[in-house]
This record gives sequence, C-alpha cells and structure tokens, in this order.
Amino acid sequence: MRFEIITIFPEIFDSYFNESIIRRAQTKKKIKIKIHDLRKFTSDRHKTVDDKPYGGGPGMILKVEPIAKALKKIKRQKKSRIILLTPKGKHFTQKVAQTYTKYKHLILICGHYEGFDERVRKMVDEEISIGQYVLTGGEIPAMVVLDAVTRLLPGVLGHQHSVQDETYTKDLDYIEYPQYTRPAKFNKWSVPKILLSGNHREIAEWRKKKVKRRRGE
Repeated sequence: MRFEIITIFPEIFDSYFNESIIRRAQTKKKIKIKIHDLRKFTSDRHKTVDDKPYGGGPGMILKVEPIAKALKKIKRQKKSRIILLTPKGKHFTQKVAQTYTKYKHLILICGHYEGFDERVRKMVDEEISIGQYVLTGGEIPAMVVLDAVTRLLPGVLGHQHSVQDETYTKDLDYIEYPQYTRPAKFNKWSVPKILLSGNHREIAEWRKKKVKRRRGE
C-alpha cells in the first residue's frame, strides 16, 4: 500500500515512521510512504500557504491553490482515497481502518491553523477526525491513520492472528479479554489458574465470559 501525506511540517514524521512496526513494514515493502511539503506548491517567493479569511475572523486558513497543485502532482492509482484530516470529519474507528486496507493508495491532507478554504473539500473523497477535540494540526491524525491501517495489512505483524480478537475489531462494544504473562505471581496478584491449565476449550470459554463482563453484559 502507498501512503502520501500533504503537510507543511514534513520533518515531523521522520522519527515515528523510522521506528518499530512502521519501519519494518517499509523494509518488507508492505507499505511505501511519501511526504509532500505543501510549501513547495506555492506560487510566491515567501511560500505562503495560508491567508486571512474573507469576512474577517481570527486566525489564518490554508489556501486552496497549493493543495490543488499538490493533489494534481500526485498520480492517483486505481484504488485510491483522498482523505482530509479535520475535526469536522467522521470518526476514525477500527472498522474504518479495516475498510482502508482495501485500497492501494491513501492520500492524507493535514490541516493547520484555523482550517481549510472550504473549496478544498470539493477535492477529497472524505473527511476524517480521530476524536472530538482540536489539535494543532493534522500530522498526528495522519500518523494514527497510517499506523492503524498498516498493522492490519497481511504480513506486517509477526502473527497475523494478533489482530483478530483485538479491542474494537468485532464491533465498537467489543473489549478484548484480560491477558497475563510471566511471572505467574507478582506481589499479591496471581494469574487466573484457568490460564495455566493448558485446557484450551475452557480457556476459550473463560475469555468469552471476560469479554462479556467487561462489556457489562
């Protein structure tokens, strides 16, 4: 899968994308990431990407022309999706992440300042928000989307079954069962005996009950 990110802060991604699973996914050629500096698509010597809103008001908004030029330069593949990262968008969930794995090409546009010129919305396929709060920019949401989608791609994780029973995988009410590892006893807390029994059928039943209990059923 190919990810392309349009941002005014291209270097902000360097550290995160060069560590852990995201780095391994790139090394294994499961994903390819291209960062586009929006300032390179401006037409003035000051590389202006924002301006004051018509009608007045606080702050600055991102201009439509640089974003349009950036999108024009990016050659869309057949199975592609242009996503605007904004607090106004629909909520990003595990189900949405699973849907995105069906695409070959995701183009993520990071907002900043007071938002976008409204005409930018005419150029995208959908708008996504990672929560009901406002961040300084769309760079962190872009990392969230890329991370959540990448780990669902076949061959990225060491054990593909790792994602099958995760929280929110089945639905938004599904909370994964409790898990334990060594040591079997720590201070006054012990691992449930059933998990040490080796009886996989009973362990499976125990896990189902714990899922329901954590859901309040």
